[in-house]
Amino acid sequence: MSRIHPSAVIAAGAQLAEDVEVGPYCVVGEHVRLGPGTRLMSHVVVDGHTTLGAECLVYPFASLGTRTQDLKYAGGVTRVEIGDRTTLREYVTVNSGTTETEVTRVGSDCLIMAYCHVAHGCQVGNAVIMANGAQLSGHIAVEDQAVIGGMVGVHQFVRIGRPCMVGGYTRVVKDCPPFMIVEGHPAAVRSLNAVGLQRRRIDPAAVQRLKEAYRILFRQGLSTRQAVERIRAQIPSCPELDHLLAFVESSQRGITKSRSEELQAETNEQA
Repeated sequence: MSRIHPSAVIAAGAQLAEDVEVGPYCVVGEHVRLGPGTRLMSHVVVDGHTTLGAECLVYPFASLGTRTQDLKYAGGVTRVEIGDRTTLREYVTVNSGTTETEVTRVGSDCLIMAYCHVAHGCQVGNAVIMANGAQLSGHIAVEDQAVIGGMVGVHQFVRIGRPCMVGGYTRVVKDCPPFMIVEGHPAAVRSLNAVGLQRRRIDPAAVQRLKEAYRILFRQGLSTRQAVERIRAQIPSCPELDHLLAFVESSQRGITKSRSEELQAETNEQA
């Protein structure tokens, strides 16, 4: 049976699985669906057309599914979808989309720590960790297993690759390539995320190829185009390397590099 505290306010149309727990002073809107085993601890607001999967845990004062902060919102149904076994800590906000039918998604097995914000139209993959105070602007894509450090600010339309690690207090304005560590103000790729790759049991041969690709992309002063051409010519293909190159080649905002690397690449391109 559902365990609903008497002080909770549950709208008539809300759909709650039988074993959902809703704690004191929670508010659940009429278009909300909560999956089996999900628990709202207390003082949680879930509104809009919002779906939480199975066994999610939402801590006090989180706000999920409320209207976008985007001033372009002109009405219509927008949505929030959160996967299974995801934890959202205190004061987390996940806003609904901006345009008709737009969905803000957070995947399964994520840990979204206190005071994080996921804005309209973001697509957050599975097993993503966002540390305290990390902020995602609108239309950001975060791939599976990425780790975003505390107090990180991410610009609209940026992509963060898997399993990239973004260090605390970093200001991110360009795409963060997969398998890398990005850190600083301004942000720069510091190294390959070797520990993250080891923890995820990536084939050592693939790790070695990624190391070689990292040196070409970020340590030889080449433009992105030149680096990709050299990597394809010199390093044997593997799934991880293919993913890195596809991510880099499809970037609309450009990939994160240090300013000195960008200047060197411009010089080499002109030479």
